[in-house]
Order: sequence, then C-alpha cells, then structure tokens
Amino acid sequence: METIMEAVRLMEAQKTEEAIALLESYLPTANEEERYTIAELYLQWGYLHEAKAIFEELIQQFPAEGELKVTLADIYTELEDDEAAIELLNDIDEEDPAYLQTLIQLADLYQAQGLFEVAEQKLLMAKRYDPNEAIIDFALGELYFSTGDYLKAATYYENILPKMKEVANVSINGRLAEAYAEAGEFELALTYYQDENSENPDSLFKYGFTAYQAGRSDIARKAWERVVELDTYYHTVYYQLASLYEEEGLYEKAYDICQKGLQTDAFNKDLYLLAGKLAHQLGKVEASETHVREAVAMDPDYKEAVLFLIELLKNKDDFKGIVDLLIEIRNTGAEDPLYEWELARAYNELEAYNNALNHYNAAYNNLKDDSDFLKEYGYFLTEEGRIKEAIPVFTAYLEQQPTDDEINEFLFRLKQSDLEE
Repeated sequence: METIMEAVRLMEAQKTEEAIALLESYLPTANEEERYTIAELYLQWGYLHEAKAIFEELIQQFPAEGELKVTLADIYTELEDDEAAIELLNDIDEEDPAYLQTLIQLADLYQAQGLFEVAEQKLLMAKRYDPNEAIIDFALGELYFSTGDYLKAATYYENILPKMKEVANVSINGRLAEAYAEAGEFELALTYYQDENSENPDSLFKYGFTAYQAGRSDIARKAWERVVELDTYYHTVYYQLASLYEEEGLYEKAYDICQKGLQTDAFNKDLYLLAGKLAHQLGKVEASETHVREAVAMDPDYKEAVLFLIELLKNKDDFKGIVDLLIEIRNTGAEDPLYEWELARAYNELEAYNNALNHYNAAYNNLKDDSDFLKEYGYFLTEEGRIKEAIPVFTAYLEQQPTDDEINEFLFRLKQSDLEE
C-alpha cells in the first residue's frame, strides 16, 4: 500500500506521468484490495479505460459482488457504452445490497434511450423496495417532468420536501414551481418560487415569467429587474422586461431596456423590432427605421419586421423605398403574398400601373379569401377600366361580405355599364 500512497503524493505534486507509471508497474503484484484501490484512484483521476480493465478483472474473480458491477456500469456509461452497462446491471441479483442502486441506474439509462415506460417500471420497483428513499422520489419526479406529466412529477417532488430542500444540487422548491407552472397552476407555482427565495438569475427569470402568467406584473417586473442587476448578459430577460414596460405604458423605460439589451446581445432580431416599435411610439422616426432595418437585415424572412418597416416607409410616402425593400427581400428567397400586395400598392402610388397589375394578379391566388384584398383589387381593376375582370372580384368579395350595401350598388352599376358596352 506504501507504493500506492507514493503514487497519490506524486499526483498531488502534479507529477501525473510518474504517478501512473508507478501504479502500472505495481499492479501485477498488487493483491485484490490494492487493485481495487488503484482502480478507484484511476476512476477519481479520470483514467476510465484503466479503471475499467481492473474492475472487469475483479468481477471475474468476484462475480457476485453487485457493488463492483454498479461501479463498472458507471464507467461504461461514462464511456458511452450504455448497452454494456444495462447488460451488467441486469445481471445483479434482487437479494444483492446494491440492487436498489441498480434499479435507479437502469432507469436512468433507459430514460436516456427514450424508453420511458421501462424506466418508470424500474423506478416503481425501486419505490416498492424502499418507499421512503428520497432519491427514488426525485428520480420519478424527474422522469415525469421530462415526459410532460407535470402534476404527477409534483406529487413525487412533494414527497421529498419534508425531508430535504435539495437533491443532487437541484432545488425541490424550484422544481415544484416549474412543474406547477408548466401545468398551468401559476398561483401555486408562485408560492414555491417565493419559498425558494433564490438569487439565481435563471430561477428569478422563471419566477418572473410565472408571475406574469398569473397576472402579477408587479412581481414579474421586480424579478426581471433583479435578473438584469445580477446578470447583465442574461439575454432573454431584456425582451420580456421591455415588453412588460410597454404594456404598462412606460415607453421610455422600455426603450432604454431594449438599448441595454442590444448592447449585450447585438444579434437579437426580436429586440431590434421591439426597439423600433418603441422608438416609433416615442416619435424617434430615424431610430425606429434604423432598428427595424437591423431586424430585417438579420432575417429577411422576418415577416412582422418587414411589414412594420413598410408601414414606416408609407408614413413618409417613400413608395420607391418599399419597392426596393421588397425586391431585395424577394431576391433572398423570402416570399409572401402580402409582399406582392404591398408591391402592387407601392407601384400604384408610383403610377406604374402595369407593374401594380402584375403584382395584384400574383397576390390574388393566395389572397382570394381576404375580403380587404378583394375590395381593393376590384377598385384597382375598375380604375384601370378592366370592368369584366373587376366584376368577378367584387362578386367574390360579396360572397364574404354580403351586407356591404355600397359594394352591392357599385357592382350593380358595373354590370349595367358592362351590358351597355
């Protein structure tokens, strides 16, 4: 054993190669206990293949030792050989003291393979084997949480709470809060977040989100403001907090948070669009357009941003700008019938009527169920003297809006004039 202790001292002195060489040279003459100690050291130091070889030899000598098999199965799992781990664990006898740990490990392996029902069976067997073991309740809670059965997960988390607040560095209050929030029990979820009283940014963000869903904007605001204080690089919080300020009519505050967020996350298209909308609300016309153009530049197929930018350009009668924008977007491969409609409108304003007609026609196939489009298209065709084409368009419109007396009368006059011709 003195040789093994010398290897430990060498490792502590960061003489890794010398320590490993010493153990390798000693291994052929070591007894079973010493070989087990060496294997444990290899495992502790991350030499998994070396540890595996020794444990495999020890299991050949002591095939009934379940604890050796559990440890070797752990090594197989670390080496991503799940099948070998499962085969080894299934070989452990029900009477073995390591059987409970075996069931838990098997459940974890089956869950990782997506075999949730098999994992559940193993854990329920473990639960019958030891009904009061918190780690089994935790494993069942985690399994049901991962499969979306949140209320069942909460039942098992609740079993743990009287015994301990944390398992495997996971807050049980936090898990209960998340489970109830996912199940739509927002008020109940809030109580567990409050009990957790965490300063962890991720927990605080979820707390704020749950509070918001429960209609408690005051709690959400405080939680998200605290997240910003604790972690300025927690990107997700900026959009949520700015949106909340916007809802409350605090536009300057919302715009300020957007700008702070963009300093830490310069590629957040949603934040750019929100900043653009807020700047527009505040009368910052140039800033608004700049922000929205950034969003569109990041994602030319970002329909909401494209349509908002079109509205900004309409506000300043920049119809050529709309044409240029939409042609550029179409060149990237992004297409939408609404873009065709907007191109038709812009060309109409620019008095390029043939182009307008082409784009109205292109939009028609996809927008023939949109009554607003049909009405506008019908009027355009009429103004262009295309009465025969306008009549079926207005007819289709009236099938959707039969009570529009104005169009009924207009269509009647169109038909009369068409007959007269």
